[in-house]
Amino acid sequence: MKLYKKAVLFVFVLALSVTTQSQEKENESGLDKFVEYFTFYPNKNKVAKDSSLYLAKIITAPIVSYSPETSLGFGVGAKYLFKFKGSGEETRTSNMPVSLLYTLNSQFFIFSGFEIFTNQEKWVISGNILFQNYPRLYYGIGQNTPEENEEIYDTYQFLFEPILLKQAFTRYLFLGGGVRYNKIYDTKIEPNGLLESTQPSGFNGSTSVGFELAALYDSRDNILNASKGWYLELTKGYYGTALGGTHQFELTRFDLRHYLKISQKNDDVLAFQAIGHFANGDAPLSELALFGNEETMRGYIEGRYIEENLLAAQVEYRKTFKDSRLGMVAFLGAGDVFNKSKDLSLRDLKLNYGVGLRFMLDKKEKLNIRFDFGSGSNTDGNFYVNIAEAY
Repeated sequence: MKLYKKAVLFVFVLALSVTTQSQEKENESGLDKFVEYFTFYPNKNKVAKDSSLYLAKIITAPIVSYSPETSLGFGVGAKYLFKFKGSGEETRTSNMPVSLLYTLNSQFFIFSGFEIFTNQEKWVISGNILFQNYPRLYYGIGQNTPEENEEIYDTYQFLFEPILLKQAFTRYLFLGGGVRYNKIYDTKIEPNGLLESTQPSGFNGSTSVGFELAALYDSRDNILNASKGWYLELTKGYYGTALGGTHQFELTRFDLRHYLKISQKNDDVLAFQAIGHFANGDAPLSELALFGNEETMRGYIEGRYIEENLLAAQVEYRKTFKDSRLGMVAFLGAGDVFNKSKDLSLRDLKLNYGVGLRFMLDKKEKLNIRFDFGSGSNTDGNFYVNIAEAY
């Protein structure tokens, strides 16, 4: 077993131990006190004076990780859950996660992917903010790049992508748009390596600036851990050089999800997801589709395969044990990257599969810590530890 897998497995075993001990003290609220230690309430005093307000909370968790590229990493993850004044049960809880990680190799990332609902869900503000100095693995571009091609390149990235959407025609449909700024700079690559010899567009840095049109349909009953409903996000981006960009291209992305309960007798859920990423034009390396990560095609290192286009789908069975904070999942997926549609073949799809453990931090919001192990075609598999479900 590789060292980084041992480190994550240690966190996994430690969490199991804490969970087991806490469950034995459930009647004494020992577990609730443990979770409460990492939970903060920014508007607690206001709620004490006005019970109609939603009690906002910031739930945090420490992060310990290890990988050959980063050495030992330390950080913190947090979820800010809140509602605006005047929002009732008809308004779902807004979610602003933040993750910060620093490694012994002096690398770091700060990330937030947010979804904010205004009162009565008349507007939705969503998007991503990312600033990182983090290594990436590169194997070349294409569906069948060999493992021995592996090389590491280091780069800085700043991504800012806010999207504003207005409720339209029906309760769960939102239409709008936004801007996207994605800058890759200070790239360091291996001398005489694969990147330097092939020099794909934007290999030594790029700036993508453009406008996005967006549509969102979101009928999920819970943003963090849905048990029913649909989710469809569709964006179409146009990028050029007029506002300081270095490349001219178009980018189309979709994310389709569906959740349904297995039975009225329990809280088990089947979760489905299909995603697509399609680049057209002179798209730089940073805007190509990356196959594999901690959310989609778990088991593959992010960017194990890279191409202009990607299609993938996955299904996950989520088992919740009655009167317990513990849960388990099993997942299965398939997908591939491709340059032209004729290159996509069902018999050549790459598979992934795995299992996971869930530990519920917050029963009201159904917020879990997840521990997953995923594997797939031509991969030994990887462990993942994070807050909230993969999708």
